[in-house]
Amino acid sequence: MAEKRKLFEEVMTDQRPRIPKGAITRARKAWRRAIRGWLVLLFALVVTMIAVGGLTRLTDSGLSITEWKPITGALPPLSEAEWQAEFEKYQQIPEFQVQNAWMTLEDFKPIYWWEWSHRQLGRVIGLVWALGFATFLIARRVPPGWNRRLLWIGALGGIQGAIGWWMVSSGLEGTMLDVASYRLAVHLGLAFVILGFIAWYVMLLGREERELLQARRERHDKLFHLGTGWMHFAFLQILFGALVAGIDAGRSYTDWPTMGGQVFPPDPFMIEPVWRNFLENPGLVQFIHRMTGYLLFLFSVMIFLRARRASNRVTSGAYTVAFIALCGQVALGIYTVISAAQLHVALTHQLLAVATFVLILRARFHAAYPLPQSVRDAR
Repeated sequence: MAEKRKLFEEVMTDQRPRIPKGAITRARKAWRRAIRGWLVLLFALVVTMIAVGGLTRLTDSGLSITEWKPITGALPPLSEAEWQAEFEKYQQIPEFQVQNAWMTLEDFKPIYWWEWSHRQLGRVIGLVWALGFATFLIARRVPPGWNRRLLWIGALGGIQGAIGWWMVSSGLEGTMLDVASYRLAVHLGLAFVILGFIAWYVMLLGREERELLQARRERHDKLFHLGTGWMHFAFLQILFGALVAGIDAGRSYTDWPTMGGQVFPPDPFMIEPVWRNFLENPGLVQFIHRMTGYLLFLFSVMIFLRARRASNRVTSGAYTVAFIALCGQVALGIYTVISAAQLHVALTHQLLAVATFVLILRARFHAAYPLPQSVRDAR
């Protein structure tokens, strides 16, 4: 028998438990932290990828694998017969025939492992991105407006894989003993673009949306635009550095501040047609890299002096840290030349380029979204 209702009982009372608003907010923050952590992992993997790529180039290992097999290539040779087959493929390309004909199978294995590790790390990055993005998408925990951003990173990673093979294929036939330097520059440049987007997204997710909206009202427009120009200028210098690395131009002239005892390198236009000298002439390519470095340094001094007058101490400090990193990079670049681009020095130079680029990006972010400060802290 049904229980009788009381006279004044609310018939339409909602019996569902109410979730406190604070619990929803905490859950959203937790998912933002999870996505941010995933992006930090991707950031670390991309930095590692750049380092391994640099070592692959510095050890002349980039052409050791002559086929592009995104899936089946994940397995290295597992038998002596498979190793011999890979070595025979390498023996068909100009690098071996002209430069490395002395190699035996045992000499070939170390350079193969460098290139295989580079490609395998690319596969790991793609897998980490795919699994992470799918997890957040299925759980419907991607913040509003972030689907396209996270998908964009994956798309760039896919393009990077194709460009990597486009780069390698340039050294497999004809008279090339290395990959084309301009293709190497495109490959490295896109790696920095991917790294830049990831770093920017990590910084955005480190602040609440309402905090970002409030911070934009205090935006330092002048410093932000200067930071944008600084970022692009540093990126251009990184591309020139890739051209230097692509043809080993860093080892062509090891005196400083002169080049071969003079300001302008000897025979800067000896290659025909003339335009090829800007990509393939070691003296001219290194000269351009040096001159751009000097101009970047002068531009950085101007930005540093301008940032010192900023009212927000955190923003000013971010520009100062980036400027110090750039000064260190200039000094290390000079030492890299003097040391004839020794492997460990050249690799450190490349990694400091990563740090400098990210710190410039961080300074730009603080100009766009200044942290709040008390009146006492303001200048």
